[in-house]
Amino acid sequence: MWTTDHDLAIIEPRIVELVRELTDAPATGAVAAALRPVMDQVVEQAVASSEGGKRLRALLTLAAFDALRADTAADSAATPVDSADPERASMADLACAIEVFQTAALVHDDIIDESDLRRGKPSAHRALEHAVHSGVIGRGLGLMLGDILATACIEIARRASQGLDNAASIDEAFLTMQREVEIGQVLDLGVEMTPLDDPEALADASLNVFRWKTASYTTIAPLLFAFLAAGFAPERARAHALAIGGPLGIAFQLADDLLDVIGSSRNTGKPVGGDIREGKRTVLLADALAGARADEREELIAMFTESHRSEEQVARAIALFESTGAIERSRARIGSLWRESRTAIAALGLPEERERRLSDACARFVPESMR
Repeated sequence: MWTTDHDLAIIEPRIVELVRELTDAPATGAVAAALRPVMDQVVEQAVASSEGGKRLRALLTLAAFDALRADTAADSAATPVDSADPERASMADLACAIEVFQTAALVHDDIIDESDLRRGKPSAHRALEHAVHSGVIGRGLGLMLGDILATACIEIARRASQGLDNAASIDEAFLTMQREVEIGQVLDLGVEMTPLDDPEALADASLNVFRWKTASYTTIAPLLFAFLAAGFAPERARAHALAIGGPLGIAFQLADDLLDVIGSSRNTGKPVGGDIREGKRTVLLADALAGARADEREELIAMFTESHRSEEQVARAIALFESTGAIERSRARIGSLWRESRTAIAALGLPEERERRLSDACARFVPESMR
């Protein structure tokens, strides 16, 4: 049986190989010598931006495929992704395509959010600004880098699908995933304009963004690719992927937002209260507004409509999230969504060992303390 470590050992170098190939200029023409340095900087930044991360999406894609396919290759002792299992080699490349798509999305996110850092390093557009000594050109190069990566991941997925069942449906699903995330980004910007005087509407809007922007490519698409590649009919594959991946992806984002206020910088790699500093409209904020006294509600609304929040205000907001029951309500939401996903897994009727492996792969998206 293949392990997470084996899969990571395959995925990491393969992503670098694919990104280096597909972000450079194609062989259809030559790049002028005077322009080669900037092209090389973009390619190297594409590689640097693609490094790191937990690879949860890729790992879910492979683990689900192993659990779902009808043959016994996933239980063999064969070397991972060798000539004896070309389907899994194709599946590994499809998993890489999802990770390259995420990198493209993060590059664009950092431009939108004007973020300086990503995974402890300068964000792509900031690195390019420094490399070319121009803010305007660097941001433009960052924007185009995100576009190039978004195009590259389509080609990676197209090549990979040719070695799998339901190739045409996989191609369609990959493009649908991209479109859903792009819609999710639009809605994510829209939710920041949602009024704070209707907590229920704010919670509904935020949860809707989670479905479009996060769940679509984090859990639904990886599962859908696995079902399709394992030979499930497209309609049945999509129904199962939505039933399992929909609640799981929303739970994942809720947990991420919750860890932003109850986690530690050492464990999360991010400063506590980052969403509060940025003034983000979150489900936690909506729940706090719903459970707050009138004076506390006014305090929160005033705080989140200011242009900046001090460290004292961040601490106060976290305290209000706790005292109003918002944190506990978020835990309850996450637990309920995980149980919904787990029920959908059980409904597949897989053999016990395969069900366990699929459930374990999905469980990586929800901290054990929140299930």
